[in-house]
Amino acid sequence: MTKEIDSIDKKILEALESSGRLSIVELAQRVNLTNTPCSERVKRLEKTGYITGYRACLDMEKLGLGHLTLVQVSLSATAGDNALDAFNRAVITIPEIESCLMTAGSFDYLLTVRTRDMRHFRDVLGEQINKLPGILQTHSFAIMEVVK
Repeated sequence: MTKEIDSIDKKILEALESSGRLSIVELAQRVNLTNTPCSERVKRLEKTGYITGYRACLDMEKLGLGHLTLVQVSLSATAGDNALDAFNRAVITIPEIESCLMTAGSFDYLLTVRTRDMRHFRDVLGEQINKLPGILQTHSFAIMEVVK
């Protein structure tokens, strides 16, 4: 059974979520601990799966991938795991798909697709996304601005 986390653990998680490159010394100061107990808590949070990794947040605009589109995907059939498994295996092979979320509601998946521009998106949609297994239809929404 996973140990419950306390308010100090939550402060550690909040601090690392906003700035994952904090040193233990800086982190300990922010959460009012000494270095050793802070380091031990971080290791425990990693070991128990509360912290799953550390990443760099990239400026996709500078990397030439500033066009973001949301794509709602409806599958022709979702009964049984085979259709979903086939879609899941195939969708992870498309590098332009930043995330793929299975949903409950009027469509089955929500994709975030990161491309250079609209032309690039249209190519990815037509040549890759629309050829995923089980696709019935898609609806695309170009993002004008990311607010949060």
